[in-house]
Amino acid sequence: MEVSDAGVKQIVDSPTLPAYGDGGLSGIVPDLLGYGSGWTGASRAPTVLLVIDGLGWNQLQARKAITPTMSAMSAQCVTSIAPTTTAAGLTSITTGASPSEHGLLGYRMELGGGVMNVLRWHDRQGDLRASQPPAQVQPCPPFMGTKIPVISRSEFAETGFTIAHLRGTTQIGWRKISSIAVHVGEQLRQGQEFVYAYYDGVDSVAHEKGFGDFYDAELRTADRLVADIISVLPAGARLFVTADHGQVTVGEAVVSLDDDVLNLVRAQSGEGRFRWLHAKQGTADALLAAAQRYGDRAWVVSREQVVDEGWMGKNMPSIHQARLGDVALVARTNVTFDDPEENGPFRLVCRHGSLTPDEMLVPLLSATA
Repeated sequence: MEVSDAGVKQIVDSPTLPAYGDGGLSGIVPDLLGYGSGWTGASRAPTVLLVIDGLGWNQLQARKAITPTMSAMSAQCVTSIAPTTTAAGLTSITTGASPSEHGLLGYRMELGGGVMNVLRWHDRQGDLRASQPPAQVQPCPPFMGTKIPVISRSEFAETGFTIAHLRGTTQIGWRKISSIAVHVGEQLRQGQEFVYAYYDGVDSVAHEKGFGDFYDAELRTADRLVADIISVLPAGARLFVTADHGQVTVGEAVVSLDDDVLNLVRAQSGEGRFRWLHAKQGTADALLAAAQRYGDRAWVVSREQVVDEGWMGKNMPSIHQARLGDVALVARTNVTFDDPEENGPFRLVCRHGSLTPDEMLVPLLSATA
């Protein structure tokens, strides 16, 4: 049986579509930097934005007893983006742009004749930083063109994805979680007015271990990190905490596509819960019809529907539309759609990418020193 975090069968009737601008991920940084309507509650005081990868609103609400610091903060529920995946989500946070605008449209997307893994910035042929320059693939300047300090894992500093969504910033690497708050405090004492920090532990543990004791232990650790950052804020400074997406339990519920569907497919991209199927020439309509057999487990939609209805934002340019497949399987139950090209060191227990509330809703928390 497919199970959600609450342990019951999850079938979602309609997708939770993103808000772009106020009330959504892409509206946070512009507002905090003074370019928005003030909907976040931002002020002119020194500000820290901490992104905890994978921390969904619903998961956090179910665990208030073990997250006392975050549970005591002022809280808003905001929407992620489509698809609810790290590559698209982090880029929308840092640039203030929708995926339609910034062009990083999923975990894997078609580019330059192949399918590129956006986080690794490579395809079957290897590293693509030279042939697909990150600043050209993703044209929107991070942080509205402002040079700010970014505190993230040291090993991420030179990756293509980092260049794409964090170029022009001052990179400050950490190797242990205890260093994050120390770095934040140093930057604030040096007079920085805005500091961005990123922590990926919650997402990693949910992927590998699922929801349970390991996940709860990780949330306690993340809550202590938030408390440590609050402790180094000067008087009047503010901490905001958000996430790029939530999670659902998938486990062994992996759907392999039928041969008569695969016979119409030349490539797959996206991720398991927002799977793009790229049709062989002249077969897009037939593929859309054949894929309807998965309608009990997914919203089966064409590229035209996704673009026309603005799932990824309005006015997607043709150069970005070309990075999408022809048909998308967007999971509405706790399943993932298999692609043999998507290999990893272990099968993911929790996943994300789709538009269910558990994946789409994320927190925007704030506290003032």
